[in-house]
Amino acid sequence: MHIISQSFSSSSLHHCILKLFSKTISSSSSSKLPHYKTKSQFKWRTNHVFVQTNPLLSLLETKCKYMNQLKQIHSQMILTGIFSNGFASSRLIAFCALSEKGNLDYCKKILYNMENPNTFSWNMAIRGCCESETPIDAFFLYKQMLMTVENEFSCLKPDNHTFPLLFKICSRLGLYYMGQEILVHVLRIGYDGDVFVHNAVIHFLVSCGFLEDAYKVFDDSFVRDLVSWNSMINGYVRSGRSREALMVFEKMKMESVEPDEVTIIGMVGACAQLEDLELGRKLHRYFRDKCLYFSVPLCNALMDMYMKNGSLNEAKALFDRMDERTVVSWTIMISGFAKFGCLDEARRLFNEMPERDIVQWNALIGGYVQAKRNKEALVLFQEMQTMNIKPDEVTMVSCLSACAQLGALDIGIWLHHYIKRHKLCLTVSLGTALVDMYAKCGHIEKTLQVFHEIPIRNSLTWTAAIGALAYHGNGHDALSYFLKMVDSGLRPDDVTFLGVLSACRHGGLVEEGRKFFAQMTTKFNIPPKSKHYSCMVDLLGRAGLLEEAYELVQGVSNEADASVWGALCFACRVHRNIEMGEKAALKLLELDPGDSGTYVLLANMYVEANMQQKARDVRKMMGERGLQKTPGCSSVEVNGNIFEFFVTDKTHPQSDQIYECLIQLTGLIEIVECFPYIRYDLLFDSDVYSAIQENSLLALGEG
Repeated sequence: MHIISQSFSSSSLHHCILKLFSKTISSSSSSKLPHYKTKSQFKWRTNHVFVQTNPLLSLLETKCKYMNQLKQIHSQMILTGIFSNGFASSRLIAFCALSEKGNLDYCKKILYNMENPNTFSWNMAIRGCCESETPIDAFFLYKQMLMTVENEFSCLKPDNHTFPLLFKICSRLGLYYMGQEILVHVLRIGYDGDVFVHNAVIHFLVSCGFLEDAYKVFDDSFVRDLVSWNSMINGYVRSGRSREALMVFEKMKMESVEPDEVTIIGMVGACAQLEDLELGRKLHRYFRDKCLYFSVPLCNALMDMYMKNGSLNEAKALFDRMDERTVVSWTIMISGFAKFGCLDEARRLFNEMPERDIVQWNALIGGYVQAKRNKEALVLFQEMQTMNIKPDEVTMVSCLSACAQLGALDIGIWLHHYIKRHKLCLTVSLGTALVDMYAKCGHIEKTLQVFHEIPIRNSLTWTAAIGALAYHGNGHDALSYFLKMVDSGLRPDDVTFLGVLSACRHGGLVEEGRKFFAQMTTKFNIPPKSKHYSCMVDLLGRAGLLEEAYELVQGVSNEADASVWGALCFACRVHRNIEMGEKAALKLLELDPGDSGTYVLLANMYVEANMQQKARDVRKMMGERGLQKTPGCSSVEVNGNIFEFFVTDKTHPQSDQIYECLIQLTGLIEIVECFPYIRYDLLFDSDVYSAIQENSLLALGEG
């Protein structure tokens, strides 16, 4: 018998699996897959009579700490003749294979030089390989075992512990075809009716993604145990097929199979995926009515389900009732509160945590960025630095996003230097964040430099570069990058086309805009969204093609939102088309009657058309409805600090000096408008400036 067998075709093997595994499984078989501890967890059963009556074995399992001691014990076992005993030799092999003080290579040497090693010895060596850094070596051991089996004097053969070990490796490494070969051996040797092997096969097929085959094996069996049910339920959940998981669970209840913690965690995960809060509550009540023990992992799963379904209070109630909490418990709560914008509560929990790692820091920083509280996100990052917490890729992406939203170029450059200094891998997501940060901070040269330095670029990276070129007025370059992106085989999405249409809009490229807008549906099958229509309306409006823009809006009246009608209204104001502008403004007021900007736009349009009464009527309507113009806001970065200013804002400690400077700048602007021929540098001469302020043309001439 050989490990690589060509005697079964793929289709015939598939048929045999489904047919033979549907046999009745012996009820005397154990009901669970064997659970193998890792080396660090391995414990010996030292109370065995043979161990207690043989000092060498007792010494091996209680006192041995180094390989030279193990070799001495091995020598003594050979000299005293104990090694010829199958039990004693198998204990030595097991120690070498599984103990953290053992040596797998030495284990193999012992095994290969034994006359008749028993199945237990082979299984221990295979298990040692399975838990090692080179699990693939287990298949070479298995092949050696099969060569021993072929010896006519040997009574050795693989058993129901051998095959689950091999299937476990196939599952972990995704070795589907190797698993098929192992299945051939299972069928030939006749272990297809063993529940150990049966469950290992289901787990193997589920892990490799063959859920239909796994369910066929599972469903055709007359006897199933709880492990079988759990393998199918959790397999469906891990594959994102939660509806099928629910169906299996319902069938499980119909057959009166009692769930355990693994079942419950799987089902709660299914509810989280489906975002079905009511079903999650129903399952919670069902498990509670069954008086099942709510362990920490189960409570964590329930909290995660409630958080993902937006029920923060129920998650918090569970958290408060927990007698014991793990890092996962705290992380779920902090991440959930941060995700839903409850940042004060998230920060409170964060401060109460007994121990924190990078995951919780990232969750909180990401929450601040998502809530547009970018300055606080960067402050938190600085706090993280003072505590010597090493940031990772997720941290840097969040901080770069904060810099991009604030326009904090100096901090963004510092973060870039930090990435280089600490040799963080420039992954696609990190590189894209850098490109986006430099683009939104206005450093187009650095944007393109970083873009070309990234070893691997995805569609998001290309989209960031296209958007950067578009918003900086380099329309032709943006379109050139788009064509290169398509030629590289990457598929654009709706965000990419938003950058492309913006490039056409800023560059006044009407024909190109029409072409790419049409290609969205005809070539790439991407339905335009309101933002795309808004870009096209703005493009046509800037070019003075108001009738075409109006027809486009009318043709998609169901898709047109405030941004689309707003673009049309603004274009009408620029080109002084009062009639069409009124229509657009009235539609805007219908869509959002509380938007003060629409009233201001319409009033200004009337003023510019010398329709003062209508302008007064609009302002009166604003007053009657209690609306005020939204104050403007601007920000500036000075020495790495971000300062924000609102209209009439006097909260800054240097507000008096700032307003004085603004008054002077306003005066200079007025002078330039009145005297466009004046030399620019003279404006900053104090005497000349004073003379001009006093309207002294004589002094101006002398200057």
